[in-house]
Amino acid sequence: MNRPARVVAQSKSSHSPQGMALLRDPLLNKGTAFTEAEREALGLRGLLPPCVLTMETQAQRVLTNLRTLPTDLEKYVALNALHDRNEALFFRVVVDNIDEIQPIIYTPTVGLACQKYGLIFQRPRGMFISSRDRGQIAELLKNWPYQAKLIVVTDGERILGLGDLGANGMGIPVGKLSLYSACAGVHPEACLPVVLDVGTNNEELLNDPYYLGLRERRLTGEAYDSFVDEFMQAARKTFPGVLIQFEDFANHSAFKLLHKYRDEACVFNDDIQGTAAVALAGLFSALRVNGGKLRDQKILFLGAGEAATGIADLVVSAMMAEGATEADALRRNWLVDSRGLVVNGRQGLSGHKLRYAHADQAPISDFLTAIKTLKPTAIIGVAAVGGAFMPEVLKAMAELNEQPIVFALSNPTSKAECSAEDAYRYTEGRALFACGSPYDPVKLNGRSFVPRQGNNSYIFPGVGLGVIASGSKLVTDEMFMAAAHTLADCVGKEDLAQGSLYPALPRIREVSVRIAAAVADVAYQRGLADGPAPNDVKALVQSQMYEPKY
Repeated sequence: MNRPARVVAQSKSSHSPQGMALLRDPLLNKGTAFTEAEREALGLRGLLPPCVLTMETQAQRVLTNLRTLPTDLEKYVALNALHDRNEALFFRVVVDNIDEIQPIIYTPTVGLACQKYGLIFQRPRGMFISSRDRGQIAELLKNWPYQAKLIVVTDGERILGLGDLGANGMGIPVGKLSLYSACAGVHPEACLPVVLDVGTNNEELLNDPYYLGLRERRLTGEAYDSFVDEFMQAARKTFPGVLIQFEDFANHSAFKLLHKYRDEACVFNDDIQGTAAVALAGLFSALRVNGGKLRDQKILFLGAGEAATGIADLVVSAMMAEGATEADALRRNWLVDSRGLVVNGRQGLSGHKLRYAHADQAPISDFLTAIKTLKPTAIIGVAAVGGAFMPEVLKAMAELNEQPIVFALSNPTSKAECSAEDAYRYTEGRALFACGSPYDPVKLNGRSFVPRQGNNSYIFPGVGLGVIASGSKLVTDEMFMAAAHTLADCVGKEDLAQGSLYPALPRIREVSVRIAAAVADVAYQRGLADGPAPNDVKALVQSQMYEPKY
């Protein structure tokens, strides 16, 4: 009788565990699904009840129990516990019920889970690297028992739209990597969640008796930069070729880190580049409905941080690909921040905003006046200001456009610029709408609209899979452009007819394969891949995908 073996060959254990050690290893544990023969061979007799259940029965039992729980946070905790004891069953449940489960293990519920992280903590997952570990990070990383191919790292300073959550931000890398495995088949053993705990400036957390991070103010300046650089160097040395995704860093760190490492290491920032690709894909889908060209749109962003400028940069590149000059493309993208419209000459503008600080426009202090003045064809909300797309805003867009494009992309739900129902009601059902948090279908004037999330999970899992499969040395903007076009191509006429600008979530693994193949193609064409291109890139991608089964 063969013992179960890990899929990834680089596991440090020289032998497969038996008995209780096996049952406590989530990557190997099958629980009540171990057969009689396996129980005999692996020292499990007497350690399990005698009934042997199929994975399907186990999954149904999980769902039955899950659906009796009264709150999404309790469901999150229950799924987290399952993740900690039986990885294959956890991912089977997620993959087969992605519409129901993704909002629990990721947005919007993960935001509340991060806020309550110290209270609901059960078992550590991933690595917590604190500023007290300076000078020892390389040694610390050797404690991780597997050969990571993918790291999602955060310093917790800007978790979703919730702000500085310090070490509580670990919920985000864990959730992202769960989606990598569920949505794109990246093997769980290849995934490493990391929190760089450099302290927190959140007074509530500093005074919270259950807070598990450093109880000190955030590291800043050169000390912060050198700490992150030590981590980057140590991670790349410990895990050669690893893909590192920066996640939920504050604006001032996010842009700096991306620009510092993007040309020398295999890195990307999902808040900047992933958000950009999913938003651009939504614009491509919307324009299939109203028949417009991207180069002719005028886009007004509520927000001027990572997401807004990331989207705007990719949109400018796409407009130029359609024949627009850079100057004209830039002029068609406008930003509104907390101080109003970003215009040339305004004091205190940070570097990432300067590209969109247009001349020949007087300052405007509020978003509604900016709409009436600039007459945009699309508004994109990425400022995490809940309710900012007020009825007056939506009505103004409907007066200016036959089919206004309205993207309320902030999450969690409490930070959404508007609900799906409001977007349709105040535009008389004419809005081409996408959201950052999930909403139920909306019935209006005899028509049913099915809004879909412009969720980065449509993009980053496929991008990561394509980078890993090809062994790409870098992650480029061209890859995200390819991902955006591919995602838009996955939207069918039946989707558009019901107001859906993205494909149905249950198709996510199919979508991820197509995106991964497109990304890998770019890597091979640009000489970034590890070796020559195979005859069938899609087959290569599919051959590396993890399927959760016993």
